[in-house]
Order: sequence, then C-alpha cells, then structure tokens
Amino acid sequence: MDTAKDALFLGVDVGSVSTNLVLVDKEGQVHEALYLRTQGRPLETVLKGMKKLAELYQNDQIQGVGTTGSARNLAAIVVGADVIKNEITAHAVAASTLVPGVRTILEIGGQDSKLIIMKDGVVTDFSMNTVCAAGTGSFLDQQASRLQIPIEDFGKLAVDAKHPVRIAGRCSVFAESDMIHKQQMGHSLEDIIGGLCEALVRNFLNNLGKGKKIEPPIVFQGGVAANIGMCKAFEKELGHVVKVPKYHKVMGAVGAALLASEAVVQRGGNSNFKGFTVAEQPFRAHSWECSDCPNLCEIIELKESESILARWGDRCGKWTNSLPAFSEVSKSVEVEATTPS
Repeated sequence: MDTAKDALFLGVDVGSVSTNLVLVDKEGQVHEALYLRTQGRPLETVLKGMKKLAELYQNDQIQGVGTTGSARNLAAIVVGADVIKNEITAHAVAASTLVPGVRTILEIGGQDSKLIIMKDGVVTDFSMNTVCAAGTGSFLDQQASRLQIPIEDFGKLAVDAKHPVRIAGRCSVFAESDMIHKQQMGHSLEDIIGGLCEALVRNFLNNLGKGKKIEPPIVFQGGVAANIGMCKAFEKELGHVVKVPKYHKVMGAVGAALLASEAVVQRGGNSNFKGFTVAEQPFRAHSWECSDCPNLCEIIELKESESILARWGDRCGKWTNSLPAFSEVSKSVEVEATTPS
C-alpha cells in the first residue's frame, strides 16, 4: 500500500446528542463520515465508531487525529489525538474549507447553537447559546414526536405552509404551549410547523445575531440544517440564500480532521494515533468530587484496565498534572473561548 497516497486524517466530534467521526485526505476531501447517537455514553460511542472504521481502513493510513466537542478531552486520550480544539474553531475551519469565501456560519446542533462571523477565512466574531433549548435539534425532535410526525418530514410540512402562524419562540416551554393553543384554535399543521420554524429563526437571530453584521455567503450547518423548513425560514428572515454543505451534520469532525493535518505537518509528520485496536480495549470512566478546597471540583478519571490514563476537571491542576502523559496531551488543548458574545 502507498501510505502517502492513502494518507488520511481522523476528526472526532463528541457532543451531547451525536458523536461524529470523519476521515479526510491531504486535499481536504471527505472519504468517510460517521454520524452516531451519543445517547449519554460518549466513551462507548467513540469506541463503536472506531470499530466501524477498523472494518474499512488500516492503522497506517491514519496520519493524524483531531478532536472537538464537549467530550474532546475524553476522545483525545482514547484515540491518541494530535490536536484538541473548541467547536468554534473546528466549525469555522470546516466551513471555510468546504465553502470558500464564507462570511457567516449558522450552526444549530442537538443541544446548542452558534453564530460565527468570518472575514478572509478568519473568525472575527462569534456567539454561542448553550442554555436555551429553543431551536435546537432536541427540541425539534421532541415536537416532531409530540405531533407524531417523522422528523424527516418536519421541514417539508413547514415549506407547505400557506399562512405560518405567529409562535412565541423565545422559550421552548412557551413555544410548545403556543403550538398547542394554535392547534386547538384550528390552524393547519403545516401553518403551525411553518410558524414554529420562523419563530425559532427569529429567536436565533435575536439571541446570537444582535449587533452582528450577517453577510453572504451564509452557511447553515449542524443536524438542524437538514430541516428545509428552517433553511427557508433563515432565507426569508435574512434575505439571502443559505447554503447547506453536503457534510453539514459532521462539520465539527471535518474541521478537527483538517486541523490535525496542519498540526502533524508542523510537528514533522509524527502522530499520536493509537490505532483502531483501541476499540477492543477495556476503557472505563468515572468521577468523584475533590474536597481538598472550597471549589469542590468534579474530577473525571479515565482508566484502561487498571491503569489510570487521565484525570481532568480540576481548576488548580492538582489531579491533571499528577499524570504526565495527560499533561502532555493537554498542551494541545485550545481553551474554550467565552467572548465575544
């Protein structure tokens, strides 16, 4: 095998709703994309994804690994990451690579949403919403289930709306109550769903877009981008075409893989990748509360058999720094940004 020709880079994005694994080549072309439901078991889901990839690819094809998402540190230790990045960076890199010239990124996932403003491939502003569930994938899934409609048909019904009703979309609780009220008033299902999509778009722009100049080209990514009703609602509100990339559901993982390719080149071509055989290893994670100071940090510990691989979650570094191997990996962590907002 010509490993230079077949060289691939692995990106792993572990979120609360989905865990995504992507393989890209040196030119940034996606060769494989796995979208798996996390179901509250991030460690097991990462290993499941690695097992699937092991059936199709060989260890020497993987030249670098990057992780992102809420469980990126956990994933990094398990697979052997070369770079660990926050979601803003990963999504921005993926969008600017797959949609050159992008100026605005709208990202709505299962539990949170992001708005990223770019210029010449560089992030100039961004905002995140990790608190309110209104407009996220989990909320739309819940409403589709309540209405007994397959989530795949949700967007199509919204597009068929003739007169979308006005829904109070600033809160998921109020939005659901308003939808029920509109149903009882006799409005059609299409108009209610269409109104919901428009309400959620208004909520997104009011919360995240306030004070920000949203300019085309505009990219919509994340799982919710598959909902054509949300796409049309964004286009109606913004007055611009909204592009949905082919790999919109796994853009975080794409970005992590692209960042891994850069990191490995910078370090001279050596990767920390542990190999697909990690899928067969007996990993186990648990947590406890440290009572050594008033912070009462919740410490997460990862074990392989009886060997402690990593600990994190402490503010002072006491537990993290007690393990040199993890301290070394931690140097690759990009601190999660909290501003701009």
